[in-house]
Amino acid sequence: MKTVSILGATGSVGTSTLDLVEREPDRFRVRALTANGDVGKLAAAARRTGAELAVVADESCLPALRDALAGTVTQVAAGRQAICDAAAGADWTMGAIVGCAGLEPVMAAIRHGGTVVLANKEPLVSAGEVILAAAARSGATLLPADSEHNAIYQCFDFARPEGVRRIILTASGGPFRDWSREQMADVTVEQAVAHPNWSMGAKISIDSATMMNKGLELIEAARLFPVPHERIEVVMHRQSVIHSMVDYVDGSMLAQLGPSDMRVPIAHTLAWPERMATPMAPLDLVAIGRLDFEACDPVRFPAIKLARDALEAGGARPAILNAANEIAVAAFLDRRIGFLEIAAIVADTLDHYDPPAPETLEAVLAIDGEARRMADERIRDHAKGRVRVRA
Repeated sequence: MKTVSILGATGSVGTSTLDLVEREPDRFRVRALTANGDVGKLAAAARRTGAELAVVADESCLPALRDALAGTVTQVAAGRQAICDAAAGADWTMGAIVGCAGLEPVMAAIRHGGTVVLANKEPLVSAGEVILAAAARSGATLLPADSEHNAIYQCFDFARPEGVRRIILTASGGPFRDWSREQMADVTVEQAVAHPNWSMGAKISIDSATMMNKGLELIEAARLFPVPHERIEVVMHRQSVIHSMVDYVDGSMLAQLGPSDMRVPIAHTLAWPERMATPMAPLDLVAIGRLDFEACDPVRFPAIKLARDALEAGGARPAILNAANEIAVAAFLDRRIGFLEIAAIVADTLDHYDPPAPETLEAVLAIDGEARRMADERIRDHAKGRVRVRA
């Protein structure tokens, strides 16, 4: 029986993971579940699964969690260190804590060894070299849960990477794939979170709408797969049926197809190197009928170029990109900036902050914090009319 810990158990990825785990109780035993502060959902999941440990990041929620799990086998804890402690100890750990709050717990899981599944982008985007070095030292296996990277993982010949000509990341294009830049200037929060293909949290839905998610995935792919970044391409594929492709030098192209449901890539990582059943119906190719592909427009979606430039420059640039984007997305969700200003705030932060490359997780977190401060300052100055950001 495989022991499982889910970091971020109450989010969309965590909920999907729990759905799969609960379907096969004889195959998986839940060691730890964590959440930021959703006591009700966390406690319910711990009760259903008989989890050994439930942890909330918000220490003020500990009394409520203790009350909710009174009389059960589940131990409770709270705080940042408790989250990190919970991350170390399982055979298989899902890292699905949104934002840089997930960096330290993921590092704790990697240092422990075992299989660590990356669903949040920050470990590989902000701290890629540090994370990969830690995995090499501990012998941990890193598996991607993103549908795109999981698709590549399934198609990539790691034994003969020299035979790979290109990696092609597919992008749905989000809700504004057919909108002009002028139309996007007046986008509302409600419109931006309404993804046409996927059911996701607010932050990743906005990233999909700006296509920053594809820029971050570009950086992740360059970390995960031994292919020069200039040979990693992004193609618009509005049906979200092909989740990514690997092109080989002999002209063969391997693609992974599947429904737009995160349980499919999560199931691959849960059972790896085997397979497990999911509740998903088989793809009906006749009903799908057609698959369309288009080039991405860098004028309407500048985020991809920002990410590629950050990847090419290396050092601290990807961490700055990610941190500034998180702050800008939060400001948009709070209705403090416009939709087009998200990428503009990221570009402005990159223009004004260029520290040395980080060599430790602590250095990554320091850069992340300063980039967030600078981005937030720019947003506040913009709101007060002191500066204009180039949207």
